[in-house]
Amino acid sequence: MKAIQKGFTLIELMIVVAIIGILAAIAIPAYQDYTIRSQVTEGLTLAGDLKASIAEYVAQVGEWPAGMAELGLGSGGAANKTGRYVDQIDVSNGTITITYGNDAHSNIQTFTLSLRPFVNVNQDIVWACGDADQPDDSSDTPDGGTIPSDAGATTVLGKYMPTSCRATP
Repeated sequence: MKAIQKGFTLIELMIVVAIIGILAAIAIPAYQDYTIRSQVTEGLTLAGDLKASIAEYVAQVGEWPAGMAELGLGSGGAANKTGRYVDQIDVSNGTITITYGNDAHSNIQTFTLSLRPFVNVNQDIVWACGDADQPDDSSDTPDGGTIPSDAGATTVLGKYMPTSCRATP
């Protein structure tokens, strides 16, 4: 009489374990990068209202604000913009600098991301994020202004920034 095979052989089980190991080796780092990118995005969201405040200030005064105080955010809760992953947001000569900390992943802990303002030919403020190049047909001084925006110091690695914040090759 012929014996009927039941269950899996050792070779079949080893192949399944190897496939799961390969998939895990690819998926875990990809998911970690995705998580860090979402933490970076929190800083950009928190800085959104500052971009509007800077645009309003430039429209009224004609130059970049030197700091948070010029925007009416000198002290108190509005000046202390923090989040779960953002330690601090600061403004210097129109440039917004986001510093990551608190519960941020160790790959971006204490790193910074800058948002630099420029004025285009229509006198609209356009923003360059991180390592992105200066937008075409734009100037670093507002109409009638004399102070260029700060260059900014982005230290967040490009792979963690949104695509619009990366330098073009």
